This record gives sequence, structure tokens and C-alpha cells, in this order.
Amino acid sequence: MELAPLELLFEPEGLPAFDLPASVAAVYPGTFGYARDRVVANFVSTVDGVVAIPTLTGSNKLIAAGSAADRFVMGLLRATCDTLVVGSHTMQASPKSVWSAEQAYSPAATLFAELRAAAGFTGEPEIVILTRSGELDPAHPLWETGAIVITNDSGRSTIGRALPAATDVISVGDTASVDPAAVVDVLHTRGHRTILTEGGPTVFGAFVGAGLVDELFLTVSPIFAGRHPIDPRLSLIEGKLLTPPAPDEAALLGVRRHGGHLFLRYGLTA
Repeated sequence: MELAPLELLFEPEGLPAFDLPASVAAVYPGTFGYARDRVVANFVSTVDGVVAIPTLTGSNKLIAAGSAADRFVMGLLRATCDTLVVGSHTMQASPKSVWSAEQAYSPAATLFAELRAAAGFTGEPEIVILTRSGELDPAHPLWETGAIVITNDSGRSTIGRALPAATDVISVGDTASVDPAAVVDVLHTRGHRTILTEGGPTVFGAFVGAGLVDELFLTVSPIFAGRHPIDPRLSLIEGKLLTPPAPDEAALLGVRRHGGHLFLRYGLTA
């Protein structure tokens, strides 16, 4: 694995730590780990706060500016979760993704598997798609590798038999939205303790607004996206007003650098 180490700039003492393979620890200095019962989020953002460009397929790759280090950190997080949650719009914007650690950064695939076993995770993370509308692409490759869908009654009716028969479609009830707390309850019922979400920003906003996100790993990419009404760009949180009143201040748990990219880690709950 040829990847220059991330430079550790700040990290408080006493954070939980997984037992990292030596090659992983060499690239990711300091501590990597978290308590088992956590909801963790991972995003990459431009300097001016854009995390998604709906008019561009795969805009996350553009926003990340081709950073191998960002893909490596993405792989670390995917390797150390029980389940990975994404919204249907994120799925639509990523027509080839199956949300695996190996796909995030293939040169470290064997190391990710070693890390997963050492951290006490078994099997592969269960991929979860959230949708209110039930409008999903039945040809997406994710269905071939396996995923579940959590929706509402209306969404389940829309899905009908459009997806492969083996796909588990779960409704949280006759509601207009898909309540984040209900989603977490479903996942806990399935035995999932460590939940990772990669968005999008509407899903993240709903989870943060419900006080359910424990940690955020945020890569700040050294590019600007700008904003204009004719081509909307989305920020880290969409569809949710958090102030006033102001939420609790996030705790800075880590700062790393790789070239022009900053890798920030925040604790959102005590």
C-alpha cells in the first residue's frame, strides 16, 4: 500500500482505540477507534461547505479532489461498522457504489479485513437504504451484493415487487417521513450496534436534529464549489434548522492533514 501517512496535528488523550494492523497505523497515526454503540457519520466537503452537487453524478469524487487519503479513511470507517446507512438520493448519485471498504480503497482491502476482525466485527456490514418515496433503481448493482430498505408504508407500496425478491423492505409505519429514531430501533433489533452513515445531507440533518449522531469524520477538501440558484449545491445539513436554540458545541477529537486536505473528527454527544 503506497500512501503517504496522514500528519497528526491534534488529538486528545484517552480516546477508544482499535488494534490497528501495523501498515494501517503507519498511514493513520494516533488513535482510531470508538465505543461499540455509536452512530458515526462520514462526509467530504469543499472549503465553502458543499458536500453534494445533485446535477453531477458522483460529485463526491469531484469534491474529494481525487484524494486517496480520503478514500482510505472511508475504508477504515466502513471496515469498522455493523451497518452502513445511506439515503436514496445518495444511492442515485452513486450508480456504481456498493459501499464496501474494498471499493473505497482497494489497495488496503486485506488490511481492512484484518482490522475488522481485530476490532470484533463479523461478516460484512449490512447496507441500508432509506427512502420516503420508494423510488429506487432496480438495476443498481447494490441489490446484487445485498441491502435492505427502510421506508414508510407509502414507500413500501411504491416499491412493490420492483426489487429482487431477496431484498428486505421494512416500513416504519404510516408516516410522512422515515423517523431516524425508528431507523436506529430497527437496526438495533437486527443486532447492529455500530452504525455508519455517509449521508446524504438530508439524512444527516435528520439524524443530527434527532440527537442521534455521536461522531462526525469530516474531510475538508481544498477546493471551492460556489453556489447559484440555477445549479444548487448542498451543504452538510439540509432540510433541518438547528438554531435557534443552538445545539451543544461539538468536541474536536482529531485533526490530521494529507497534502491540502484536512481530516477532522468531532464528537457530537457526550
